[in-house]
Amino acid sequence: MNGFDNDKYLKIQSEHIKERISHFGDKLYLEFGGKLFDDYHASRVLPGFQPDSKLQMLLSMADLAEIVIVISAEDIVKNKVRGDLGITYDIDVLRLISEFEKKGLYVSSVVITHFEGQTGAVRFQERLEKQGIRVYRHYSIEGYPSNIPLIISEDGFGKNDYIETERPLVVVTAPGPGSGKMATCLSQLYHENLRGVKAGYAKFETFPIWNIPLKHPVNLAYEAATADLNDVNMIDPFHLEAYGETAVNYNRDIEIYPVLDAIFDAIYGENEYYKSPTDMGVNMAGNCIVDDEACCEASCMEIIRRYYAALNKVVREGTGENEVYKIELLMKQAKITTEDRKVTVAAKERAAQQEGPCAAIELEDGTIITSGTSDLLGPSAALLLNAVKYLAGIDHEKKLVKPEAIEPIQELKVRFLGGNNPRLHTDEVLIALALSSVTDPEAGKAMEQLPRLKGCQVHTTVMLSEADQNTFKKLGIDLTSEPIRGGLKLY
Repeated sequence: MNGFDNDKYLKIQSEHIKERISHFGDKLYLEFGGKLFDDYHASRVLPGFQPDSKLQMLLSMADLAEIVIVISAEDIVKNKVRGDLGITYDIDVLRLISEFEKKGLYVSSVVITHFEGQTGAVRFQERLEKQGIRVYRHYSIEGYPSNIPLIISEDGFGKNDYIETERPLVVVTAPGPGSGKMATCLSQLYHENLRGVKAGYAKFETFPIWNIPLKHPVNLAYEAATADLNDVNMIDPFHLEAYGETAVNYNRDIEIYPVLDAIFDAIYGENEYYKSPTDMGVNMAGNCIVDDEACCEASCMEIIRRYYAALNKVVREGTGENEVYKIELLMKQAKITTEDRKVTVAAKERAAQQEGPCAAIELEDGTIITSGTSDLLGPSAALLLNAVKYLAGIDHEKKLVKPEAIEPIQELKVRFLGGNNPRLHTDEVLIALALSSVTDPEAGKAMEQLPRLKGCQVHTTVMLSEADQNTFKKLGIDLTSEPIRGGLKLY
């Protein structure tokens, strides 16, 4: 059930940004937090929100907007990697440029922040310029952000390259947090002011949603998603004092606001525009929730998924205990436990009935299907076959992949490729199913059901291999696993 009106969101969000542009007259620098596209967290906690909603909203204003991508020289040198994509930030800049331009958005330049002559940063600039991309350098400022007199001077923002822009809306985005988006925007305000241009700043963050309660599950889910960053949702004290209204913001924006207020005063003479960090935001998502109960339920399930992800991180990497503790507190605030996730309970119940790892999937209609481990298939591979058989109306006892077809694959894995586990993984069983579909129409019918697994929930009683995790991700399935490896609970 949809809890979010995406069409309304696209309409009123673009109108609100246009209104903010007109408020400043000449130009608006819009700091864009989070993902411009593929925002699956938002689509999970706000059912009905499309993963590319923010991109679609920008496309509706494509003639007004240009994009500036920011990357820190320090991240280039450290080869910082995006956890969700597994690529370095510099490669992601190239990916973002390509994706934006394919969609019809204009990328005007790239800014390298914290520049101190780093060799890797210089080489990256040269690489971009060879492709015809304009690159600007912004430098570290001693005492930033507290040393206001230095920041607002020729030796502070004045040292930074002035970014040449040509459209009224400049969207400032980055591969990830800590890249220097806000500082880039503020530097431009300083330079525009010197040139007599009336430029403004605004921030677009989907979460936390400022006009729903502090402890609303949607906002708690945001805290769970950013547990590694130590973000905390708070009542905005500046907004409360200025307007007598309660608004939700997060600690970093509230902590930095007095500094921003002083910087605005120094640039404009007086900060007449923003009386609180909430004032700086333009997010209208809270006005588009049409079924609060559906969003609450979806957000609670997201918190549980984040909890399992944190547990698994502890087992795999040996770090992240504090993330686990924080999400446990969030679960208590939301009054939920892992037992509230039906598919988790089903997988554990199946495991209690038989030895070996088990798995369960909850389909779109609420049906829950389980699977165990056999000599031929791991629980995840068996689960996919069970699910597509159910969706295709095929008898559960039907063998879509014959045992005699699986055995040669097992021999290949163990005898020739040096594997230890002869059971088929999810990607291997799907290939076997595809081969079976050549001669078996029912196997072909089962294959056609795979798109219907998108958005389904899966839980396994053991941690999965990277191959299995990637298969579920490609199918669009939301996966959680018990923090157990090789039958031994490690947390």
